[in-house]
Amino acid sequence: MKEEKNKLTIRVAGIVPMNDGFIFMHRKNVRRNKDYQEYYTFPGGHLEEGETLEEGVIREIKEEFGIHVKVIKILYELENDKLNMKEYFFLCEYLDGEFGTGDGEEFSGNPEYEDSGDYIPEIVKRENIQDLVLLPLEIREKFVQDLKAGNL
Repeated sequence: MKEEKNKLTIRVAGIVPMNDGFIFMHRKNVRRNKDYQEYYTFPGGHLEEGETLEEGVIREIKEEFGIHVKVIKILYELENDKLNMKEYFFLCEYLDGEFGTGDGEEFSGNPEYEDSGDYIPEIVKRENIQDLVLLPLEIREKFVQDLKAGNL
């Protein structure tokens, strides 16, 4: 049991340019996060057993947004010792699919997600990204710097 508690959690997320902006999950009415009840986040989630990092981010984006992407490269890594978690953020390219047609667990009405609030897929224009509450904040800072520098 103790071993399971100390197991490192892996989370993957995609940074996907689309329609002169980037795709984000807009989270509203979040009760389980006492610091942020409304915010934006990069699409992603926990890696499933046997998945590569790339397979995980492709699956998560399909589940959350209903689109297919191709992984281009890793952009950022973030370690959270407090949560014993490591996160990987990948630049992805949109291939096809209808944006906003995701059918992941977060859209199922499952009571397990009740305190997680609303999940709203959105495309945010480049010029508006710096005004967002975008989590995690450490990655937001790097992402906004890269946008301003013309790296993305």
